[in-house]
Amino acid sequence: MNKICLTGLALLVSLGVHAQKTYIHAGRLIDVKAKKVLTEQTILVEGDKIISVSSGYSSPAEGDQIVDLKNSTVMPGLMDMHVHIESQTSPTRYVDGFRDNEADVAFKALPYAQITLMSGFTTVRDMGGSGVNIALRNAINNGLVVGPRIYTAGKSIAPTGGHADPTNGVKRELMGDPGPDQGVINGPYDARKAVRQAVKYGSDVIKVTATGGVLSVARDGSAPQFQQDELEAVVETARDFGIHVAAHAHGDEGMKRAVKAGIHSIEHGTLMTEETMDMMVKSGTWLVPTVTAGMSAAEYAKIPGYYPPVVRDKAMQIGAQIQQTFAKAYKKGVKIAFGTDAGVFPHGENYREFVYMTEVGMPNLEAIQSATLNAAILMGIEDKLGTLEAGKIADIIAVNGNPDQDILAMKEVIFVMKDGKVFKQ
Repeated sequence: MNKICLTGLALLVSLGVHAQKTYIHAGRLIDVKAKKVLTEQTILVEGDKIISVSSGYSSPAEGDQIVDLKNSTVMPGLMDMHVHIESQTSPTRYVDGFRDNEADVAFKALPYAQITLMSGFTTVRDMGGSGVNIALRNAINNGLVVGPRIYTAGKSIAPTGGHADPTNGVKRELMGDPGPDQGVINGPYDARKAVRQAVKYGSDVIKVTATGGVLSVARDGSAPQFQQDELEAVVETARDFGIHVAAHAHGDEGMKRAVKAGIHSIEHGTLMTEETMDMMVKSGTWLVPTVTAGMSAAEYAKIPGYYPPVVRDKAMQIGAQIQQTFAKAYKKGVKIAFGTDAGVFPHGENYREFVYMTEVGMPNLEAIQSATLNAAILMGIEDKLGTLEAGKIADIIAVNGNPDQDILAMKEVIFVMKDGKVFKQ
């Protein structure tokens, strides 16, 4: 068998047959590591890998293909570290939870996944849903549907009555007493079981709601929700599995407890104090700012009836503060990875985060770096993704214009390649 295969391979070589390669001619290419723009570059792709990146426009061999992006700006596929791929904002969102079955959620999620990829985001971290997010990740990985590469938290972990308790806001006979299997914990033993259950179900990352939230039907949006031993149990158990823990947090005390427990990233960080920022710099904790979510929620809260009154009041109070907190954290030196909370606003508008980040002082190329190299480092996959280098997975996008000069160029993505396959051209 081996002799026959080798003979066949020798015959193909003798006939000049070779695996097709793709030559991408990039007029401008963003080197996200050096934070500079290169001109007239050729990216050579074979299979799902980048073979080389070289100066000048290389000529392909017969049978190879050219992608002409000489009038465009090329960069690595973007990464959003905080999305909710199963859902999207709507004034009927809270009622839909009582109407939609898992199949309904799954079919609604398909266009959200597709528009996310077509917007240039080839990798996302899904930060909590019903479990459909895990099935969607698997379907995309198996080539059954179109969407970004998903790393998902599955179901978020919360205490009874906490931000991710799925029974908040319903009448008592429907509340029941959800436990670790549904991501609801009380005490360190529950915490360990919930993490193990999440890993068993297929979660790639653990998310805890370290404080109250804005959009949950619960009174407080900022108070701490876990005791220190509970958070430490979550982090220790996740560490045993070799996975990260992300902490949703708006209030400062909950952030302090999460950072002390060894959390990997703080999501949102709205009411973060400078003391907490200093703690994060010292411990190397990441901030995923989700400015777009805060700004969007504050705007939706002005629409009569869009949110329940308890949610509306929190959105008005907390939402608009998030941009200035991000600005302070960035200037303090807190590590920043791009994340939007897409789903709180329409999927496909993720680019708005670039605008909000640069409005308060982050340079354009640094904002793009936060959505490429930094995001890959946060997830521990910088050896595979995040830059355009030989040996990396061929996730490549292009936009018209010069985003280093006008960040709004990030809105119109004209080319998307993921795993070496072209999805948009």
